[in-house]
This record gives sequence, C-alpha cells and structure tokens, in this order.
Amino acid sequence: MKGGRASRHIGRILIRAMITLLMVAVLNFILFRVIPGDPSSLLLGGARTSVSAEQIEAQRQRWGLDRPLIPDQLVEYLSTTLQGDLGYSFKFRGRHVADLISERLPATIVLVGVAQVIAILIGVMLGIYAGWRRGGVLDTLATGSSLLLYSTPSFWMAMILVVIFSTSLGWFPGYGAYSPGAITGSFGSFLDFLRHLTLPVTAVALGLIGQYVVVARAAMSDVVTEDYMATARAKGLTGGQMLMRHAFRNAMLPVVTLITLNLGYVVAGAITVEAVFAWPGIGGLTVEALNARDYPVLQGIFLLLGASIVVANLVADLAYGLLDPRVRQ
Repeated sequence: MKGGRASRHIGRILIRAMITLLMVAVLNFILFRVIPGDPSSLLLGGARTSVSAEQIEAQRQRWGLDRPLIPDQLVEYLSTTLQGDLGYSFKFRGRHVADLISERLPATIVLVGVAQVIAILIGVMLGIYAGWRRGGVLDTLATGSSLLLYSTPSFWMAMILVVIFSTSLGWFPGYGAYSPGAITGSFGSFLDFLRHLTLPVTAVALGLIGQYVVVARAAMSDVVTEDYMATARAKGLTGGQMLMRHAFRNAMLPVVTLITLNLGYVVAGAITVEAVFAWPGIGGLTVEALNARDYPVLQGIFLLLGASIVVANLVADLAYGLLDPRVRQ
C-alpha cells in the first residue's frame, strides 16, 4: 500500500514536470516573437539601404520567418526541439545554437557552481546555528548581515568588488576569465583563471549566503518551539543530541527547497554578474543574443533555464517526500 502511494506521488510529480516543460517551451517561443524589430535586418548585416526587398524576402524564406507564427513556426519549433535540434543562430551566421551554448556553459557552471557550494556550506550552517542560539551575539550579527546581503543587488555587489579589489587595490583582475596572452592548459593559466574567478564567485556567493542564512535561521527558529523538542529535553537529551536527532532534519525541509531551486539557476548563471565581469558564460551570450534579437539563441538559453528549474523542482519534491513522509500522503 505504501509502495503504491509512493509510486502515485512520483507519477504526479513527473506528469506536472512534463506539462510544465511543454508550457515553458510554448511560452519561450511566443516571448521572443513579441520583441520589436525584424531579425531579417540582422541577417543582412543591418544594411537595409544596400539590399533590395527581394533579398530581404529571400532571407526571411530561408530562415522560415515568412511563415505564420501559429501554427507553422510553433509546430516546427516544438518538433525540432523534441529532436534536440535548437536551430541556428542569426547573429553568429548559422552556427548551431547547441554548439554556442555548450561553449559558454562550462564557464557559467564553474562560476555559479563554486559560489553555490561555498554559500551552502557557510550559509546553511551559520543559519542553523543562529536559529539554534536565538538572541545571541552571533544570531544578531548573522541576521543583520544576511538581510543586508540578501537585499543587495548582485550587480551592485559585483561593481563594489571591482572598485575595491581590482581598481583600487589591484589584488584581483576584474575582467574576463584569463589575462591577455595566457597559455591555456598550463598550471600558470589555471592559477590565472582562479584569480579571475575570485571576484565573480564572491559576488554571487555573498547574495546566496544571505538567502541561506535567512531561510535556515527561520526554519530552525520554528523547530525549536515545537512540542517534540520539549519532549526530547524532558527525556534528558543533550543540546547536541536534540539538534542532530530532531531539529536539524526538520529544519532542513525549506532549506532543501531553496538549495535545489538555486541549483537550477546554475545552468542559467548570474547574468548581471557575468556582464559586470565580462565573464564568458551563458550570461554574456544572453546579452549578446538579446541585443541582436537572435531568437534561436534566446530560445535555447531560456529553454535550458526553464528545464533546469523544472528539474530542480522535481528534485525538491522528491527530496521532500524522503525527508517528510507526510508529503506523500
């Protein structure tokens, strides 16, 4: 009976995920068609005065822009996407969108992935301890600083770091992933990459730490007031035993949701932070494609973002079922 109930719970989650992915794909298609401007001008290098109307129409036919949006272009988009074909870029002159994304994705995963790991280790532990020791000096400092970090825009934090640690002190570079002339593949280039990575990772991690501290502290503060904690104390359990056996697991429920949702954003990256540091990741590619109205690239990036968020929600739902059996009821 329990196995069947768990199977139905997982089945409902998977069905919701597939429906959401379909809705994301359709919305993704429509969203970039309402942007003002005609991409055919980009296909011809913007030289409208030197080309004829026949040449413009020929380009529109070549890229399928002359066909009705619905259903022709929509059906074609959905069918090719299901086959793993994300189309060809307008701006980059016919290059595969999948190739462009795969080139930029590693830099974004490294940047936001490292920042996530640092933020989880520091933020969750600090928030759990602050909630466990409510009213103490550490709780006051952690709560105030985390709220400040949580409310600070990431791009503003990035600019402050550049001004202080790159422009003024000159400790770290504030532009790109490598210094000019660096020979990739050598140990020296790896150290150079780490120096370039330091400030962007710090900018992303600081904001995430603020989130994790706020959520973890609030969750732990609620847990310590529960009746079962008073019962555990009456049984003679020590503070450490109460924390590890009862409080920590229950406080992790909302934290797990936040972690999984934030991990979904690893694929999309911190667009504003990448723009400040000229980091060669998905964020920079998004800005370039948006300025050029490169529909296929934008569709590919936002579909990747949507899919990562849906998968993150799926993992969060499944993790909730493991941590709290009541969710499967």
